[in-house]
Amino acid sequence: MISRLFRPVIEGFRGVIRHGSMALSSSLAVTITLFIISLFLVLTFNFRRFTQGLEQSVQISVLVDYGSESAEEEGRISTAIQNIEGVSSVNYSSKADEFEYYINSFNDEKTKEAFEPFRDDNPMHDAYYVEVSDGSLLEGIAAEIQTIPGVYRVNFGGSSAVKLITALRTVRLFGGGLALVLSLLAISLIQNTIKLTIQARADEIAIMRNVGAKNGFIRAPFLVEGILIGFLGSILPAAAVYFGYQYLYKFTGGAVISNMFTLIEPFPFIWYIIGAVCVIGILVGFIGSYFSVTRYLRWRR
Repeated sequence: MISRLFRPVIEGFRGVIRHGSMALSSSLAVTITLFIISLFLVLTFNFRRFTQGLEQSVQISVLVDYGSESAEEEGRISTAIQNIEGVSSVNYSSKADEFEYYINSFNDEKTKEAFEPFRDDNPMHDAYYVEVSDGSLLEGIAAEIQTIPGVYRVNFGGSSAVKLITALRTVRLFGGGLALVLSLLAISLIQNTIKLTIQARADEIAIMRNVGAKNGFIRAPFLVEGILIGFLGSILPAAAVYFGYQYLYKFTGGAVISNMFTLIEPFPFIWYIIGAVCVIGILVGFIGSYFSVTRYLRWRR
């Protein structure tokens, strides 16, 4: 019973060893493909973190009308904003805080002094700064806030902010799509390798069929062989991710270009990427070998 269970594994190892050159060439092709996939996974997840942080940093500025600056009115406005779906936080800023922020934006002391007389007759508005949970909701939430009684004006960057968020999401989707295309390419490479292996063992398969072996019995060693090729192809990319990402994080200090673009901490992020690369390699090997041997057995009935 045990020998029957381990037979596909043993035969799969034998197939890899027996057809070493073909298995090696396919494994190297998978290695190169998984290198590119792992690189895109690292870039995609880090870029996703950056873009999501950028989306969340795009705030909606809500100015309160002069006639609605009482505590009761502002409490009503704040509650109305918080009740809007997609709003993650609402921060209040008084007109005194707004005036202080405005004059401190100037580096020239003379310019600051020129605005000091306006401190007692403050022309600023009380304001709320609203953060949204999803950048795609920005425009709709801003329009809904504008309809609240007592709101003087809403600013959020307009169509340029929406276009920026859309562009960032497009780049994220492109990275995921490219990883999928590369995975399909690896499946095709393994299919060709398993196909050559099957043709080289055509007589052996014919003998097994003549003695009554079922398709599942014949198929199993080839599936193991494909899984082994995929797994072997994932070893070098996994090692590159493990050592390479740690080196990159230490070399850059965790930030690329500026502190605005911070990298994800190495652990446990590295383990997730390594796990994904190994699983992709195994699945690619399994799927590629399954399609090849199944097609051959169907044709040779």
